[in-house]
Amino acid sequence: MPAPLTTSANVAAAPNGATNYRPALTLLASLFFMWGFITVINGTLLPHLRSVFELSYLQTTLIESVWFIAYFVASFPAAKLIERIGYQKAMVVGLSLMAAGALGMIPAARIPSYGVTLFALFVIASGITLLQVAANPYVAVVGPAETASSRLNLVQSLNSLGATLAPLFGGYLILGRSISGTANGAVLTPAERLADAQAVQLPYLIVAAALVILAIIIARFPLPAMGQATRRAAKEERRHQSLWRHRNLVLGVPAIFIYLIAEIGVGNLFINFVSQPEIGNVTHEQASRYLFLLWGGMFIGRFIGSFVMQKVAPERVLAFVSVGALVVMLIATFTTGHAAMWALIAVGLFHSVMFPTIFTLGIRGLGPLTEEGSGLLIMAIAGGALVFVQGMIADSYGLQWSFLLTAACELYVLFYALWGSKPTAASAA
Repeated sequence: MPAPLTTSANVAAAPNGATNYRPALTLLASLFFMWGFITVINGTLLPHLRSVFELSYLQTTLIESVWFIAYFVASFPAAKLIERIGYQKAMVVGLSLMAAGALGMIPAARIPSYGVTLFALFVIASGITLLQVAANPYVAVVGPAETASSRLNLVQSLNSLGATLAPLFGGYLILGRSISGTANGAVLTPAERLADAQAVQLPYLIVAAALVILAIIIARFPLPAMGQATRRAAKEERRHQSLWRHRNLVLGVPAIFIYLIAEIGVGNLFINFVSQPEIGNVTHEQASRYLFLLWGGMFIGRFIGSFVMQKVAPERVLAFVSVGALVVMLIATFTTGHAAMWALIAVGLFHSVMFPTIFTLGIRGLGPLTEEGSGLLIMAIAGGALVFVQGMIADSYGLQWSFLLTAACELYVLFYALWGSKPTAASAA
């Protein structure tokens, strides 16, 4: 679980003597942007790899499962690394890992190799995990507790902006430069599959260069420390405290886990869904432009949510969006044509505030246990690995029916908003 976050001794100070966190939050927003961007590139990469390697839906979603398994595997080592080398250096290491994984996609494309591709994506995801373990709780606790959800939603809107732009980037540089992406239903020859595989080299080289530049900037930036309230309590003080006495955390961990199944399943199968003749009847490249709208809805929703939650309790907002997401997922499952397509696009708007809101509700009232609690919530992102279950359903019963799994996930989020997020008596005296 995450350890205390150490930092540079240089702390920016506001004119009134209080710590000025705005420059640090702005810089952290760039990290949220980058990992949102890189994660959603997978939405265009997966249909591309499905054609190159002639994969089933199960094999395709297994690629994304490997990505999210990294969250479970890397969270604990990430916390230990932060404890050993400090918050700022750990961020640089995380960015460097991501760059190394992006460069690994180049030999994976040249061979081409399904196994090397899985390994390179695992390395990228491990770097993102290191950043997530530190950045999410930092933003949540760096200001007043009552506006934590608002603050994290605002910074997460930059994550969604990266996710919004990624389909355009991937659609143009991956799908737009490949035969499988521009010819709907084309059967590729071995030579064409090799040429298509190599289309990923340029975009990942660009991504690696951007990550290296950002790592250099982070290494030279003075980051302020987190507040005293979030530092690890002394052993004696913690002796009578337990994370498991906090209902909002105990039920928040599965809420994050289950929500990720819904979000990742929609994003990864979107292009294949929209390109079907009975839905949108478009090519993969054209479908990537609609994926842009899905993630654009998440960007707009988080931006709006950050202001709404300054006036409305976050659990009420979470209940509203979970009902909205349930309705549109049922429409996407039981209708066809543009109605189904636009319903699936609309779920992005409702999904937008779920992760940051569940996260801040989950750590609410933890006090000195905040770091441990946030570590459990970040590990729960591994729920995205279970997207292969949706792939199995799609292979067995059809892609459209697989979205009933997403609808079921929305029901648990509604339960968490209405009851599970309510904090219980926290610490024993």
